[in-house]
Amino acid sequence: MQLHNTKGIVLKTVKFGESGIITTVYTELFGVQAYIVKGVRQSSKKSTGKGTYFQASAILDLTVYHNDQKNLQFIKEYNWAFPYQTILFDVIKNCVAMYIVEVIHHALKQPEANPELFYFVEETLLQLDKGSLTETANLPLYFMLRLGTELGFQIQGTYSISTPYLDLAEGFFVEQQPQHIHYITSELAEYTSKFNSITFYSDLSNIKLNRTIRRKLLEIYVLFLSLHITDFGILKTLPVLEEILG
Repeated sequence: MQLHNTKGIVLKTVKFGESGIITTVYTELFGVQAYIVKGVRQSSKKSTGKGTYFQASAILDLTVYHNDQKNLQFIKEYNWAFPYQTILFDVIKNCVAMYIVEVIHHALKQPEANPELFYFVEETLLQLDKGSLTETANLPLYFMLRLGTELGFQIQGTYSISTPYLDLAEGFFVEQQPQHIHYITSELAEYTSKFNSITFYSDLSNIKLNRTIRRKLLEIYVLFLSLHITDFGILKTLPVLEEILG
């Protein structure tokens, strides 16, 4: 197996054997991969603190062995690519980060490299680490819509008097009410149009939502992703996120 240097975003980590872990990582070079890391749970000075590297949402610089024919790879070396200042300690930001990585884990079914998508996820987490409270609360909504764009099913058009309905199945703002149940209108469609037109993360601070609207939009955008991603599944972190952003 060849050695490669790649960035990676930790999605999930479970115990393996007496002292190791299996960690699922979204990598810049290889997409989603599962890695065995040995010795990180040993009770020794050499191993102390190593487990913290593999907390979900951590962004790491990795040296990995890779074999296309294997489902489990190995990590040789690892270090922080970006040491967070707030995400691992701020309850709200940590919850948002956990939600983002779970969405990615559900959305990416094949271990295919997509550098542009990787950079988008990385930049989202970096912005979360330094963003204001309002930006933090709005980030999951913006992230889900942008994820759709990155995966090829961008919402087209804008909310207006002449196009007051958003057809979630087709991804278009339309003039007439769709002949199915997967659509939104009124303020939900208008807010979606605003989120969809954002250019800079800082613009998220300009959108003010109450608890009810935020919760409805979160559930609508999860539906939007599930309509376009086969077997998207149920997000365990969604109820927690809805509660903590209340």
